[in-house]
Amino acid sequence: MGKISYFDNRELSWLKFNQRVLEEAEDKRVPLFERLRFVSIFSSNLDEFFMVRVGSLYDQTLLKKDKPDNKTGLTSAQQLSLISEKVTELMPRFDEAYRSITDELKGYGAEHVRTDSLSEADREFLHGYFLSDIKPLLFPSVIDKKHPIPFFANKAIYIYVKLQGKKGGEIWGLIPSGSDVFGRVVFLPSENGFRFILTEELILLFAEDAFSGYTVTDKGILRITRNADIDANEALFDYDVDFRDVMEEVVKKRRKLCPVRIEYTDYKNASDIDAFAEKAGLSIGNNFIFKVNHPLDFGFLGEIEDKLSGKPELFFNKLVPQPSPSIVQGKSMLSQIDEKDILLMYPYEAFSPFINLLDEAASSPDVVSIKITLYRVARDSKIVDALIKAAENGKDVLALVELRARFDEENNIGWSKRLEEAGVTVIYGLDNLKVHSKLLLITRKKGNSIYYTTQIGTGNYNERTSKLYTDITLMTADQDIGTDASLVFSALSIGSTVESSSSLWVAPNCLKPRVVELIDREITYGKDGYVGLKLNSLTDKDIIEKLRQASKAGVKIELLIRGISCLVSGIEGETENITLISIVGRFLEHSRIYIFGKGDREKMYISSADYMTRNTERRVEVAAPIKDKEIRARLLDYFNTCFKDDFKVRVQQSDGTYIRREPSDEPLNSQIYFYEKAYSDAKKAKNTPVTEKKPKLVARIRKIKKQ
Repeated sequence: MGKISYFDNRELSWLKFNQRVLEEAEDKRVPLFERLRFVSIFSSNLDEFFMVRVGSLYDQTLLKKDKPDNKTGLTSAQQLSLISEKVTELMPRFDEAYRSITDELKGYGAEHVRTDSLSEADREFLHGYFLSDIKPLLFPSVIDKKHPIPFFANKAIYIYVKLQGKKGGEIWGLIPSGSDVFGRVVFLPSENGFRFILTEELILLFAEDAFSGYTVTDKGILRITRNADIDANEALFDYDVDFRDVMEEVVKKRRKLCPVRIEYTDYKNASDIDAFAEKAGLSIGNNFIFKVNHPLDFGFLGEIEDKLSGKPELFFNKLVPQPSPSIVQGKSMLSQIDEKDILLMYPYEAFSPFINLLDEAASSPDVVSIKITLYRVARDSKIVDALIKAAENGKDVLALVELRARFDEENNIGWSKRLEEAGVTVIYGLDNLKVHSKLLLITRKKGNSIYYTTQIGTGNYNERTSKLYTDITLMTADQDIGTDASLVFSALSIGSTVESSSSLWVAPNCLKPRVVELIDREITYGKDGYVGLKLNSLTDKDIIEKLRQASKAGVKIELLIRGISCLVSGIEGETENITLISIVGRFLEHSRIYIFGKGDREKMYISSADYMTRNTERRVEVAAPIKDKEIRARLLDYFNTCFKDDFKVRVQQSDGTYIRREPSDEPLNSQIYFYEKAYSDAKKAKNTPVTEKKPKLVARIRKIKKQ
């Protein structure tokens, strides 16, 4: 591929990432039910991929805006074809992962029963249950001249049947199986443990009972995935109304966008699925019609998990975020931050100090204002509660609520209304730029002096995800940082962007140029140069080119990238001085750390921004310098420890594939290592651990001797 040989396609790189998620479901070192959870994550990831990325490519082909990918030169049509090939390749592994896990679960008394293996007694029980509890709630229909084609809801499950009437001729029948009235799981009588089938399987089994007067000649289960790629900014062009009203219309419109994928099970005559899709107005081409042998939705796992709760060996050890040794319990958070910068690392350390900071600010007589950016918040957010409390206490509270946070629009619309009702000033960001930064500014007035307390984070203000994602938050009384944060909020308040800043890097104008500048600086040091980056994704072509230049100059580059990477490392003469790894494990790696140089010239930043063009050029993002030497040393140790992981790391090869790192005699699981450290540090600091008993954690796992 000549000059673009060190590029990978974004969509194909994402599929490689999701394959790594599937590998966790296949990994027998992972507790059995957790493997099933990874199957579910793989499935939901794929759903979003089709709704957003495939939907976008599909739109480009339909609108004949088939611009080639600027890195690999692939057209939209070519990318769709390659995506189809890769997904088709992954589906048998998906099927096998679910089959093998459920087979093993039988040994723990949990059996997902195949309907073709039901006993007569089982069938009799299920038929009675179907007639009494399910059939009265069903809405079967036929598709013919007198019965219009029904609307197929996104990701809803349907039973579709081929029917023959008494007078001959074939038509299609349809039964929605997504009613909230009945659950997804039907439990069968069992002497030991539990046995179950899914509701859609039960409806399929007795579909004939729903179509009296017809003969069912074939039947199956179906699910449609619809395009969800809709541009709110285009909607703004047509609406001279409040942006929140526009977003409510956008959410409604999304539900009706064109289908981009069909998944089906059981149907015997595969060729008929095309005929059904055409009749039902769902034609999308064979490339994205997949026959599978696993459930079409994994929302039922919670019901199964509850039944297995007495078998702890099926689950990860319970881990509870620990008190940070940097914080004195019961002492004012504002005063502690005045004394020194404080860093919290989630999920290892508790999220509560941040809530305490907001609660204190809401009541402190010195605090005059609180300003915050909200991208994704929990559904029962204590953060929103603290902001409302502050407004009710007479503080000036400004909340930028990003209504375009994909798939969180409805949640954010609701919170924005509640905040407004409480007296909070709510703004929605900029017309063409999402506000993705995680920024809080507390302003105090003492006498005639103004003091800033600033928090900058890599992850959302979300209590729930703080226990699942690895993230970093910095709380500082550095007045230069506070002044820059004030500039950010002032700009956002008038619909503008920050043109220049001194301490903070603020996208879209002054983050990417600083990144390029510091990589250029390291290039001047040649083999003594160093760049270390921990990101979710790397797609920005300009930064990739700059990293390649640095590699060619001999700069050592270490990249820890969980998901997408459009850069291919290890290519001789191009990227041979770049090592790229990915960690996919119990927690989702979400923190972003930038390191440039070593020793006295080392500069380190944390940020909400990945090195994706959307982050560097089309979003408001903030990166904060780590000025405190102890915190910098702590983060450097964190980065280096992650890079040494040989339990959950995959290393990118020069052909763009990823392979597991060869383990040492005692492989290191970096995520468990940091939880061990959190428990240990809390004990040393005499901060009472949140759990009464420390769970058994083993960060270094002795290799199993070969038989």
